[in-house]
Amino acid sequence: MVMTQRIAVLGATGSIGDSTLAILASQLQDYEVYALSGHHRLDKLFGLCQQFLPKRVSVPLSAVDDFAARLSVAGLDIEVVGGEAGLIDIATDTQTDTVVAAIVGAAGLPSTLAAARVGKRILLANKEALVMAGQVMINTVKAHNATLLPLDSEHNAIFQCLPLAIQQDSTQIHQPNHGVRKLWLTASGGPFLQQSFEHMQNASVAQAVKHPNWSMGQKISVDSATMMNKGLELIEACHLFNLPENKINVVIHPQSIIHSMVEYSDGSFLAQLGSPDMKTPIAHALSYPNRIDSGSQPLDLFALSGLEFIEPDLQKFACLRLARQAMQAGTQSTIVLNAANEIAVAAFLNGHVRLTDIADINERALNDIQLPPLSETADIEDILAIDKIARHLTDKLVAKLADA
Repeated sequence: MVMTQRIAVLGATGSIGDSTLAILASQLQDYEVYALSGHHRLDKLFGLCQQFLPKRVSVPLSAVDDFAARLSVAGLDIEVVGGEAGLIDIATDTQTDTVVAAIVGAAGLPSTLAAARVGKRILLANKEALVMAGQVMINTVKAHNATLLPLDSEHNAIFQCLPLAIQQDSTQIHQPNHGVRKLWLTASGGPFLQQSFEHMQNASVAQAVKHPNWSMGQKISVDSATMMNKGLELIEACHLFNLPENKINVVIHPQSIIHSMVEYSDGSFLAQLGSPDMKTPIAHALSYPNRIDSGSQPLDLFALSGLEFIEPDLQKFACLRLARQAMQAGTQSTIVLNAANEIAVAAFLNGHVRLTDIADINERALNDIQLPPLSETADIEDILAIDKIARHLTDKLVAKLADA
């Protein structure tokens, strides 16, 4: 008898949360929405509580009492917890089988790491967990027999194209009999692929977040426009698949049909194809090693034509170059890059800097913020301390730029 899998969706009100819950709504015979979390869109979270009737929900600490009262008035018996401690409590709850880690930014790191420490099955959409704490996260997953499955369409595609032995143990990727030569991350190129750098300099927020293929949140959409999203994915792939950055290539594929590829030593390329819909990789990770209906539109092969593959322009998309630079320098640099980028993107969204200033801010942060390398025994407190310093110093860089 197959037991119902209890799911905690951390970041339930975002785009990954939307896609995950759409799948779960159609698969309630096999999955239970055990817990949800939200931060800004609490009205939406309340609606999800009404729909899915989770046992627990996490909200910002300041909103716990009001949200609990609102649930009570609606006759909903749902426990409300708050803040980072609440997220960690849900992620480590003995009743939680699977944690969907979909909180955007560094805020998602503590709960994801906590889930790994108690051996949970983690479906990872939070890039920062690996960008900031890659080796710590991977070591924790191994030490506590947790399971880490990627939700990003690119990493999920690579995972699907790798042999079972590597899926189960990433260190196997170095065994010659598997013949893995390189990984290829595909990128859409974002909304400015065909535009000049000068056009990007004058881009509005509305233009920057208008992705040609995917429906995503503002932050990740801006990252796609600068190709920082692909840079963060490159760093993430190094940790997920146990490879140095020079074994991972990035190719722009504007149609977003091939989601990524594995190149083998015999000359083969294995690629995963599908419609540009996040429900496909989420359904794969939810049901792995089985398959379920994702509800996404099937790919019409007869409608495909003119698939393009373009080498990225690293002058125009400097953030991709900076990500490689940071990965080569070590974890302290990837922490700085991630922190600086979050501050810079927020400054752009708030109208304080231009889109193209984001790469300049990131580069200045990498070059100017000098920090000692993290030790092999670094823990989350060490990582968050570097993150805090980097954010503080980047705030100063942004202020100078905005005043200039």
